[in-house]
Amino acid sequence: MTIRVGEVIAVNGTKITLRIDEDSSKETLFYGGEKYKGVSIREYLAIQRGFREIICIVEGEFLDEARVESANGKVGYIRKVEARPIGFFDHTGFKQGIKYLPMIKDAAFLLQEERIASIFDRAGSAKPFKIGRMLKEDIAVSLPWKRLFNSHIGIFGNTGSGKSNTLAKLYTVLFEQKFSAIADKSRFVILDFNGEYTGNQLVPGESKMVYSLATKAPNAGVEQPPGAVFPLKAEEFWDLETLSLLFQATPNTQRPFLNRVIDGRRRYEKNPGSLTAFAKKKFRDAFSAGHPKAAALDLMRSVAKIVENDALIDLLKEVSWHSHQSKFMRGHTFFDPDGEEYDAEIAPTVETLDATNLDAFDQLLLRVTLQLIGDLINGYVQFDHIQPLVKRVESSLSNLRKVLTVGDAAAPDKLLTVISLRRCNNETKKVLPLLFAKHYYNSHKDTVATPPDKTVHLIIDEAHNILSQQSTRESESWKDYRLEQFEEIIKEGRKFGVFVTIASQRPADISPTIVSQLHNFFIHRLVNDRDLFLIDNTITTLDSLSRSLIPGLAQGSCVVTGTAFDLPMVLQVDRLDRDKQPASEDVDLEQLWSEAADAPA
Repeated sequence: MTIRVGEVIAVNGTKITLRIDEDSSKETLFYGGEKYKGVSIREYLAIQRGFREIICIVEGEFLDEARVESANGKVGYIRKVEARPIGFFDHTGFKQGIKYLPMIKDAAFLLQEERIASIFDRAGSAKPFKIGRMLKEDIAVSLPWKRLFNSHIGIFGNTGSGKSNTLAKLYTVLFEQKFSAIADKSRFVILDFNGEYTGNQLVPGESKMVYSLATKAPNAGVEQPPGAVFPLKAEEFWDLETLSLLFQATPNTQRPFLNRVIDGRRRYEKNPGSLTAFAKKKFRDAFSAGHPKAAALDLMRSVAKIVENDALIDLLKEVSWHSHQSKFMRGHTFFDPDGEEYDAEIAPTVETLDATNLDAFDQLLLRVTLQLIGDLINGYVQFDHIQPLVKRVESSLSNLRKVLTVGDAAAPDKLLTVISLRRCNNETKKVLPLLFAKHYYNSHKDTVATPPDKTVHLIIDEAHNILSQQSTRESESWKDYRLEQFEEIIKEGRKFGVFVTIASQRPADISPTIVSQLHNFFIHRLVNDRDLFLIDNTITTLDSLSRSLIPGLAQGSCVVTGTAFDLPMVLQVDRLDRDKQPASEDVDLEQLWSEAADAPA
């Protein structure tokens, strides 16, 4: 049973005008035991065309200028609405797309709620995947989870709009419903800039590994808890890509230099005394070179400090550079290329040098310094080109020791890994996410079958922190390199079973290349013109009516659109239970200040 509400009076391309009966303006109607929604903006009508029902969405409403006088003398006006076809029902169900258009005099009918639900709720699963209800229709719909999580996802919205709850709700429902099916086949990694997912969110504690990284030194005597540092294997640390990321190496000069450092270690890594012998040789080369370099003296002093050899430190304090003769000297003794002065003055102390007990970070700094000494002597590099890299290595080591460990231990293989960067400084927040993304991407890509039999899902909350094109705190070359690495992951990852979810309050700051590669979107309230312009020009599946709603959406409401959805829809996402919500709640000032007022003076 259906309710006739009017008829078609004009068809102009895909724009349909209907004359609506006066009594159809009620918000909700009940007929034959079924519930119907009245005719209003963003409601759905069925137009009967032969044996098919053409489904239209109402986009506008107006009154005709002509007045109509009824039999009882009451004067009324002709109500008209403009509608756009979105699909049709046939014997198999709803089909999205414009294939049939109505003709004048075709009758229009209201749709029952269950038929409206069938337009959107076509996930095809015995167990519904529901995270909320349609905002206007108040109908709970099941999302097509198979198509949704097999894609890159974007969750956008201003602060306080509910995007963190949507992100958490989406994955909480996934883990609750599909845990047994995905536990051995997929891994999920959250890059958490604000520490919002380090508690009881998403999955039980036994299936979750939390790394709470901090560049602030722990209090004296306080033992670091599990997860205070992220483990890297030695072969992964001594990798050109890894070192280039950690120390922001420029591609044309500093990356080739790092490559020589890595090759030198690889050739002699099986000999435990090779690094000590290498250091001693570079000291001899520096003092015995035919054309010594003044910068080598400071580099040798750095070597002495790295290996903590006090005797060598004191000796090098007595050595100076004689600029007129371009030679090293100790007291009144000049060092000539024949090496006799070196053997008498320096060599005995250098022989006490020992580099066998250094950790990976000090080894790296020592190898970089020694390599620069050798390259300067041989004329391979310009000191001014490589020195910034050495300084970055020196300045970064204290922070890296606090957040990374290098050894044979691998990260625990849990379903969900949360890497919290809340207590890291800005420099570390720029570098580590890229390192972790490449860590999971490369390790998965190198081992996965074709087609992929396992997946990795990388979730980046507050993604504008690392995917921004607007940052001025770093060089352009490094920013381009960082964005290129993430663009590679998001462009090529899908074929290897690597999927990315990004959440951000400023989508316009994110690289347009990255946003354009996203497939499905949950768009909360956005009011900035640049953000709205990006949405307009990037998301092809968003219709103008849904787009116009974005600046005025209430908290928790979002426009859902993308390749997994035949039609855009507006959802009110259910709020998670208190203990499962991300730690992003606003401060309750009423409670906070009332407690303060009640406290004794």
